Amino acid sequence: MQARFSPGFLAVAARELDWLRHDGVALALVLAIPLLAIAVLSLTFSNSVIRDLRVDVVDQDQTRTSMTYVQAVNAAPGVTVTRRSSDLNGAMHAVRAGEAIAAVYIPRGLERDIDAGKRPQIVIFHNKQFFTPGNIASGALTSAVSAATTDLSASGMRAAEYRAGPLVVEQYVLTNPALNYVQFLLRAILPMVLHVVIAITGGYVVGSEFGRRNLVDWMAAAGGDPLTALVGKLAPYLGIFLMLMAVIAVTIHGAFEVSFRGDSFLLGVAACLLIWAYFSVGALLQLLVRNLTFGLSLAGIICSPAFGFVGVGFPLLAMSGFARSWGDLLPVRWYMQILSDQAARGIPAVHSIEPLAILAGLTLAYFALAILRLRTVARRPLAAEAAAAEPTDRPGLADAFAAEYRRALSDRGAFGLIILAPIIYGALYPQPYLGQLIRAIPIAVVDDDSSEVSRRLVQGLNAHEAIQVVARPNTLAEAQAALARREVFAIVGIPAGTEREVLAGRRARVPAYVDSVYFLLYNRTVQGILESSGAVTADLLSSDARSDGSLYRAALARNSPVEVLNQPLFNPTGGYASYIVPAAFLLILQQTLFMGVASLGAARRRATPAAAVLGRGLAHLLLALPGAALFLVVLPRLYGFTATAHLGDLLAMLLPFILSVSFLGQFVSTWFKHKETAVLLFIATSLPLFFLVGVAWPVEAIPPLLHAVSFIFPSTSAIDGLVRINQMDATLADASADWVRLWILTALYLVLAIAARKLLFRGGLGDARAA
Repeated sequence: MQARFSPGFLAVAARELDWLRHDGVALALVLAIPLLAIAVLSLTFSNSVIRDLRVDVVDQDQTRTSMTYVQAVNAAPGVTVTRRSSDLNGAMHAVRAGEAIAAVYIPRGLERDIDAGKRPQIVIFHNKQFFTPGNIASGALTSAVSAATTDLSASGMRAAEYRAGPLVVEQYVLTNPALNYVQFLLRAILPMVLHVVIAITGGYVVGSEFGRRNLVDWMAAAGGDPLTALVGKLAPYLGIFLMLMAVIAVTIHGAFEVSFRGDSFLLGVAACLLIWAYFSVGALLQLLVRNLTFGLSLAGIICSPAFGFVGVGFPLLAMSGFARSWGDLLPVRWYMQILSDQAARGIPAVHSIEPLAILAGLTLAYFALAILRLRTVARRPLAAEAAAAEPTDRPGLADAFAAEYRRALSDRGAFGLIILAPIIYGALYPQPYLGQLIRAIPIAVVDDDSSEVSRRLVQGLNAHEAIQVVARPNTLAEAQAALARREVFAIVGIPAGTEREVLAGRRARVPAYVDSVYFLLYNRTVQGILESSGAVTADLLSSDARSDGSLYRAALARNSPVEVLNQPLFNPTGGYASYIVPAAFLLILQQTLFMGVASLGAARRRATPAAAVLGRGLAHLLLALPGAALFLVVLPRLYGFTATAHLGDLLAMLLPFILSVSFLGQFVSTWFKHKETAVLLFIATSLPLFFLVGVAWPVEAIPPLLHAVSFIFPSTSAIDGLVRINQMDATLADASADWVRLWILTALYLVLAIAARKLLFRGGLGDARAA
């Protein structure tokens, strides 16, 4: 094949394409896995509007007024009343056990207290540990109860009574007016998955030259020039991943009909730079460690947590200095900024030149380092690694346990995955989220009224912890320019005549233009604006009476006869880290253990008895328990997350989880010839698996068949069960369905691991295994 070309770029590219055609794992890595991830994530988020979130209602008043509220809740979009508990204990049990995401409590004496002007409370309890479903349910229920209260207030209003007019915030949602989750999540997550595959691909095609392929032949095809060697090797894959980027664009903007607002050429240049940057990162890591499995593990450790550092899920302005600095070193952070600015916000291309220049600089830096390292390695090539000797485990349970334990500690790849990776992830992964809450979001105020009321509103906005007025432009156009430059994330307009409308007893319109590219930032900004204007309105209605006085309470009761109290459960501060990190830790535990076990098992070529499979599973259990204790006991307390004191329930759920992952890894490794295959094929599955659990994305919005299939992975049941036990103080009985499913998976994968190894090798099919 190479004889057709003289040494140079074409010879290297031809050599690479010839290898790609004959390497099934490489083809799966660059084509099948990305396309499967795109399909799975597209199906996961195919329901852009969330419906039928389950709600429990506790009506202890049982009057006509309370029934009005129950009917309003049942008619609310996005939720449905599936339970009618008789007391709060029953409702809390339903939420802990996953039978409801929220509960509405209507107290006894509601109708009587309304008539007496006592302003009773209706309490909405929502599961804040399941962040997105809980927030959606809370918003829908609050709107429904508030609307019913408004109707009640209007029907009881006395015509002759004077009161000041309220400030009414009119929300204008910028960028994503329908608050479409597909536009927000899918556009952000698909490039994140793809960039992991890109880095792994760059590492695999370079790292394979140190083992199954030949570094000397590669350099000879390039005429001895490292630059030609690396460019020629990676160029064919650039075309493949550009095609996959196009598939993502067609999926989002074609299939889901999400509009594209910006400069497609600039975004295409950014995509090329992103791909080449992560090719370089993957190649550089392989050239540094010269161990394929270990280098791939390092690439995964760097790339997999990147979603948190790019500012998509949790905004950059709320991160620590370390998290922002680390994120600035990641090329994907700058690509995601360009993507959101061009594809979603549609700002002028000139505002994306700076992040594009930084992305180009990082790409050049990582590529230059890879070239320099390749030049050094080419001068002093190592001898090809000897094929790993097949383990000579004795058939007994104890012997298999001891042998597997020693192998895991002595094998660099397995040690990096099972032992080292949880420690690094435990320290690195939570860093972007440790700020927990978003504070001081910069906003602009355009005050065209310049009155006492407008002054008080500006002061109220500035006093709220979520927002901060950083700009006071004279015109809306100036404020919009600041929004395009990311100097502010919302604009509050105070029209001329606002004070006049208030004093006349009429509703005064206050428009708020809020950027919705990032939903968490949007929700927090809207919360700050609404609560600030509500506080100012309450002061106006009470004629500045003391907030703890009877006149103030009477004024509030006249305006809003029922107080709606929104009470988050299990994550009372609403901290983002408290929600995402515990669930992510469990997925990390599964992925690192699974890939480590599969890499250990790929070296075996013989049938093994059931006792040996079980013995190795017990070794993996002992190896994984320290990481599990780190994730479930030590780090939650260190980072200030909620954690249970019932360690027995945790251990009871952990045992089938770890054993099922071990037996699954042993079963899958039966079909692999090489240790690195499991890392190549499964390292990019983390994000799709995370969103199938139901913690971050409502189960009700996932297609039923896809959700049912997700239960073949232990993480689906384990994350649900362990988060409920550890963060929600549920008992093992509350999570019994998850516990039973995990033991079923443990038994199933144990049988499959034993049967597959016996059938495959006794039948003489060992050489037919995947590469």
